[in-house]
Amino acid sequence: MRPTVLLIACGALANEIVALQKRNDWSHMKIQCLPAELHNRPEKIPAAVKATIEEHREHFEHIFVAYADCGTGGMLDQVLAEFNIERLSGAHCYEFFAGESEFAEFGEAEPGTFYLTDFLTRHFDRLVKKGLGLDKHPELTTAYFGNYRRIVYLSQTKSDKLEALAEQHAQYLGLQYEHRHTGLGNVEHHIKEHTVRWLN
Repeated sequence: MRPTVLLIACGALANEIVALQKRNDWSHMKIQCLPAELHNRPEKIPAAVKATIEEHREHFEHIFVAYADCGTGGMLDQVLAEFNIERLSGAHCYEFFAGESEFAEFGEAEPGTFYLTDFLTRHFDRLVKKGLGLDKHPELTTAYFGNYRRIVYLSQTKSDKLEALAEQHAQYLGLQYEHRHTGLGNVEHHIKEHTVRWLN
């Protein structure tokens, strides 16, 4: 059966979204991921999402966007309003992984918190070190992270290897390390909440 729902997702969520699709047998859904590097250039997210919508909207009955605002300052919502399309709630993927209330507690406890997910932990060297130029100019580390006090690793899978890697990243940045396991429950709930009416 041809998929009738297009899910436009951040490439940093690809593994998680595919895992949820398999777990829930979302056979009516096709996943289209955009480059994860957009994490470092949030101003480009709205245009990339809009181009994907315009390319595919004639081929699907429904479209849902698996992005939070992700640093676009409301620009993504302006694009989605043009097409009457919904997205995941929240300011960042960290919020819908952790849950709104728990994420708020993190911020209240320590505003200077840098967050890692499974994806960012795996690709820290490419997205953070190289993406921010720290591999060639380590002196910029203070400029980028001088106001941070800790790293909180929000893990989607239970992995000793990833936990150890996340702690290494915290040491590299000179930040305190904390780990919280979130699983995929919150993001799964939000996708179901917005799209279950289309998946019957």
